[in-house]
Amino acid sequence: MPYTSVNGHMFSLLTKEGWLALRLPEDEREAFLRKYKTKLAVQYGTVMKEYVQVPEALLKKTSELRKFFNLSYEYVSSLKPKPTKKTAPAKERAAKKR
Repeated sequence: MPYTSVNGHMFSLLTKEGWLALRLPEDEREAFLRKYKTKLAVQYGTVMKEYVQVPEALLKKTSELRKFFNLSYEYVSSLKPKPTKKTAPAKERAAKKR
């Protein structure tokens, strides 16, 4: 499943059904849902509360869509970065086993 992320937070994805979903802040999300008469994204039977389903008509309007991609990126960039899960190098793991 192709997606984009920043600081460990996903902000757009292509669903297995072929829909583009964007993560938007609450005020922008509500306005987007009303303006484009669309719905929240659903993935594996679960509603993704922060993600909107981008209608096909908007995909053809790339300059208009760019605004929402930028909003999505800015929103996720403002979130606290997720901690990374670093694994110890192989030599360190082997030494700990001894």
